[in-house]
Amino acid sequence: MLNSKPLLMNSDFPALKRSELHTLQLNLGYTCNQNCKHCHVNAGPTRTEQMSLQTIEQVLDFAREHNIKTLDLTGGAPEMNPHFRYLVSQAHKAGIHLLDRCNLTILSEPVYADLAEFLAQHRVEVVASLPCYTEDNVDQQRGKGVFNGSIRGLQQLNTLGYGKTGSGLILNLMYNPLGAFLPPPQATLQADYQQKLKQDFAIEFNQLLTLTNMPIMRFGSMLMSKGEFDDYMQLLKSAHSDSNLPSVMCRSLISIDWQGYVYDCDFNQMLDMPSQLEQKNQSHISELRLETLNRSPIRVADHCYGCTAGAGSSCGGAFN
Repeated sequence: MLNSKPLLMNSDFPALKRSELHTLQLNLGYTCNQNCKHCHVNAGPTRTEQMSLQTIEQVLDFAREHNIKTLDLTGGAPEMNPHFRYLVSQAHKAGIHLLDRCNLTILSEPVYADLAEFLAQHRVEVVASLPCYTEDNVDQQRGKGVFNGSIRGLQQLNTLGYGKTGSGLILNLMYNPLGAFLPPPQATLQADYQQKLKQDFAIEFNQLLTLTNMPIMRFGSMLMSKGEFDDYMQLLKSAHSDSNLPSVMCRSLISIDWQGYVYDCDFNQMLDMPSQLEQKNQSHISELRLETLNRSPIRVADHCYGCTAGAGSSCGGAFN
């Protein structure tokens, strides 16, 4: 594992402050049925960290009390958390929008055979990872057989109405580059995906979202091993645009790790950079107060240039 902190902490990235909070992004654990090369979480089948039921209850209490609009569920494979369905059902009852960052192949695992139906029943928005529409490229990044498993998962979701006009069941795809370069224009790439997936597999989806690879954890380690880390950081910095700063996700989102601790974003969480609120080194969701967050400073470092390079990048895709 790459210790990126000494390489990233001394940064000239512009100062940021939080605006109105509307999203909690929950890392439900690092267990995953895949072991992707680009993974900034270092998730995989051998990881055992999982958010407890107690912490999930604390998250739900905070979300209901403060009228949080969206719970963004990530991992690992978030569905592998043993309390995933309880969390989804309780949030759905409270009228909170749910977003599941699904790797698609989890839908083919026998123990999760009814997962797609469960997601549809609770009107969960699905953001599905698919870094390319060709088998070779996907399997190169995510493992042998992942492409075919992903296609089966998308077809299963389509059968339930996901991605279909008028269904209200949102299916978005997430693209990230296969190497140390920026994503192409999101609208152009979306058209390519729609044409190829429709033509070859009769698959439909709502939107394609592009995400820049962050120079941390597993992807950062790969860059270091190839001697490409400094060049990639220079690429991100040279492509920075101040016009992207108002749209970065950390201004309206906080990230909660599997133990319930608060971070300004998922990437900061992976770098062990907790939010510093009320002069504390680390804050927990159980003690968090909304007024503490308002206009609070956001911790930044060089990896933040990944969100402001080019067209911008976030868990919601490009900014322009």
